[in-house]
Amino acid sequence: MAKNKFHDGPGPSQRQLRVGELIRRTLSEVLARGDIHDPDLNRMSITVGEVRTSPDLKIATAFVLPLGGKGQEDVIELLARNKGELRRVIGKKLNLKFSPDLRFRLDDTFDRLDDTRRMFQQDAVRRDLDE
Repeated sequence: MAKNKFHDGPGPSQRQLRVGELIRRTLSEVLARGDIHDPDLNRMSITVGEVRTSPDLKIATAFVLPLGGKGQEDVIELLARNKGELRRVIGKKLNLKFSPDLRFRLDDTFDRLDDTRRMFQQDAVRRDLDE
């Protein structure tokens, strides 16, 4: 079985899931309202699909995608450039004991869904499914 590079062990705890979702909602809200002092970042519409936290909650990896999928590399760079301010805002809004270090990755969920749909439309796969 392939090891997940974001979690050790059987999977995330309820606490990790809860904190990850709180961070995701807060990050989405902050980005949507343009609360960050970077006009380049505020011009972009960014979807935060998921946030995964490390078991000790010290690292939070946000999976993001710009609306329409354009400017993906720019989005990662802009978020990384503003991660200190984002971290402070999240820490203040969530009243966490420790504000996690933020990491940003492109969300490839939609790409994987498209690949899966294409796979299910292949004749050989459809034939196997019909049997």
